[in-house]
Order: sequence, then structure tokens, then C-alpha cells
Amino acid sequence: MTFYQRPNPANQVKDQTIIIITGLSGSGKSTALAAFEDAGFYCVDNMPVVLLPKFLELPMDSASEIAGLVFVMDLREKNFLAKYCTVFRSIKDKRSDLKILFLEADEKVLLQRYSQTRRHHPAARGKSLLEGIRSEKKLLGDLKTAADRVIDTSSCNIHELKAIIIDMAKKMTELAPMRINILSFGYKYGIPHDADLIVDVRFLVNPYFVPALKELDGGSRKVEKFVLQNQEARLFLKKYMDLLDYLIPLYEKEGKAYLTIAVGCTGGRHRSVVIARALFDHIHQTGKQIEITHRDINR
Repeated sequence: MTFYQRPNPANQVKDQTIIIITGLSGSGKSTALAAFEDAGFYCVDNMPVVLLPKFLELPMDSASEIAGLVFVMDLREKNFLAKYCTVFRSIKDKRSDLKILFLEADEKVLLQRYSQTRRHHPAARGKSLLEGIRSEKKLLGDLKTAADRVIDTSSCNIHELKAIIIDMAKKMTELAPMRINILSFGYKYGIPHDADLIVDVRFLVNPYFVPALKELDGGSRKVEKFVLQNQEARLFLKKYMDLLDYLIPLYEKEGKAYLTIAVGCTGGRHRSVVIARALFDHIHQTGKQIEITHRDINR
């Protein structure tokens, strides 16, 4: 059993919206789960259905701001078909916030996806892949009928399915905001591999070659003034801030959970630190969740 968990926690599991993701194998349940996780939900993959009522009674003192609970349940669990109806009914009798999301896709699409992943189909034991797909579809027919929403993912790629789930999450609860990290670095120490956007500011005049500024860093007012008094620096900041103002809402719309904007100069102590701080201040004024890291400032 694999757990997917965001660090935002809830006080009580029993107070949260519950979503059950189920459906045909290969229909995109893992993608849907990841999208809900990015939207701030506490997610569990392959939870045994009989454990669900007990799980919902557990206190979660470490999780106070999750958007809800999402569980993937399907034929991978041997007792799922025999137990799900009783368990879901007993939960719905006590609370009305349990929703069932059923994913499906055409036979040809499922065959193609399985041929690409080469994974074993849970309903194909001793049968061909096509027979397994048809058997699973028949076995899950009643659950599909009982589902609150059915999504056919036949024509969806990963990004399109994720967008559908993000939109669904938005309508159910306030979406967890995208977190932005501004990172300054020095090219001489390597490019940060976790950066989404990288901008090179080595074209700016370098304070390193000014004796009075060499031993200072970009946190110094003297270095900041030296860098920002340059016309090229001011023009660059205006254009790059305009670009970020355009891009950030698009990343949020796409459902991106984290965005790292890296600013690099030669050593990561002067120019990149000043420009990173200017970008941080600009984005912070818009109310976004943002932090700043100076990776190489002390090297």
C-alpha cells in the first residue's frame, strides 16, 4: 500500500470530505490521485475497503488544513467487490460527504496503455488482457452505476485529466495555493536541477570587481544599490516581472503545486541575490505564497 501525503494536516479525519477513486485499471486513477494531492487532499492508494470506517475515526493532530480525503480502491484488493457496498452504505448513512469518482476508458485505449506499461491486469489471471479488461468492466458495472461522477479518460492525456480533477477539486473546496520559491545560485557551483525557470544575470555589472563591495554580498544595501542603479538591471527587472506576472497565473491554472524560479550569476553572492530579492518583493506584494533561498551566498 502506497501513501501519498502533503504536509498540510487535519484535526480530525471524520470532519473531512471523502472521495473514493475507483474504476477500470489503466483509466488514470494514479494521475487523478496525484492531482488531488496537489490540490491539498490527503491521499491513500490501495486502502483496504474494510479499514475505511476505522481510518475515518482516527485523530490527525498533525494535519489541520487538508482539503479532504481521497482513497483509491479497486480490484487490486481481493475483498473489494464483496465488501465495498456494505462499507460505503454504512458511511453514507452517517454522513453525506462521501463521493465516488469512477474512471473508465475504451477497450482499445486500455489495451494500448497496458502494452506501453507492460503491467499485469488484476482481472486477467489466467486470461488474455482483453478478457481481463472486459471481465473487470462487468464486475464493476454496479459500482459505476452508483458513482457520483463517471469520467471517460479515453481521449485525455495526463495533463488534461489532471486539469479535470483540479477543476473538480476547486468546486469542492478552496484549492491549495501554488507555492513559489525564488532561488539565487552561482553557475560555478552548478545549475539547480529542481528549478522550473532559470534566468542568467551574468550580463549585469559585477560588484565582485569593486574592491569596496567584493567582500559584501547581495544582502548589503551597498551591493543592492550598485546593482539596481544600472539601467540594464532596471529594464531587465521590468520585463522579467511582466513575464512572471503573465506566467504565474497560467501555472496556477494548470494545477502546478510548486514553482521554483532560479536566478544565477557567477558565484551566487552578489547580482543573483539582489535580483532574486527584487523578484521576491514584487511577487510577495501580489499575495502569493512565496519564499526565497540564497543557495550559494556563503560560499
